[in-house]
Amino acid sequence: MISVIIPLYNKGTLVERALGSIAMQNFRDCEVIVVDDGSTDGCADVVRRYAATHQIAPIHIVRQENAGVGAARNRGIGLAQGEYVTFLDADDEWKPGHLDALYGLACGYPKCSVFATNYENRMPDGRITPNHLRHLPFDGATGVIDNYFVMAAESNPPLWTSAVMVRRNALLEAGCFPVGIKSGEDLLTWARLASRSDIAYATEPSAVYHRGFSNPRPPERNDEVGRQLELLYRENKSVAGLRQYLALWYNMRMSRCLAHRMYGRAWKALCRSMRYRPTIRIAKPLVKFILFGLRSKQ
Repeated sequence: MISVIIPLYNKGTLVERALGSIAMQNFRDCEVIVVDDGSTDGCADVVRRYAATHQIAPIHIVRQENAGVGAARNRGIGLAQGEYVTFLDADDEWKPGHLDALYGLACGYPKCSVFATNYENRMPDGRITPNHLRHLPFDGATGVIDNYFVMAAESNPPLWTSAVMVRRNALLEAGCFPVGIKSGEDLLTWARLASRSDIAYATEPSAVYHRGFSNPRPPERNDEVGRQLELLYRENKSVAGLRQYLALWYNMRMSRCLAHRMYGRAWKALCRSMRYRPTIRIAKPLVKFILFGLRSKQ
């Protein structure tokens, strides 16, 4: 059985689309667990009404005090009855056949613990942007990714939360999702899993990532994701691409700090990025923002 986990926080106007995409799946050996993370917009009632009037898998709704998306997903994992756990954020959706594709990967690649499909990015204006992958280590529609960090450091992210399925015991062994981190908690979880297991992958997109519904947050003062990735690197220095992947994280953090005009933190992130992948190309965003800041003061 597959347990589908939906973390829910104030997405009452969007969650019906996600639920509708579950109802369209042909695969029926599944349960749906909705974790209401302290919502204030009545979105749990929207879920109840939808489940009562549409054909959908057995659905369980639990509520908790607001603790963040990582804690909500972990609550769902703890309640899951399935051997496999998959995730669907309330503002995203699956294409018909998504669960069939994931289950097919589990059957076809039984030695893997992580299974995923490619996905599409839907922009706020309706444009669909494909997810371009580089260094894919196999030909054909499906295969095994044994170079996750090489791919992730050089292309669009091959793993995205709403397109991933994991064996429940593998998630538990990896510590599930970190709690208290507002950005990058899923990235850290996939990195931990990828360091332990190869990934069975389908190149045909079967999930849709709706961009623009998450509020941009300023970077957290303490970079716990970076700290944990450095620990992972020290424990797995021989894993190809992990060093470059760590540099990519600091590059992304630098860009977010610059967007919020946190120049001191951006400089620190740049220094960390250069430590793991010294290249002047990484410094270009910082130089650009500093010059822009100086001009704006004149």
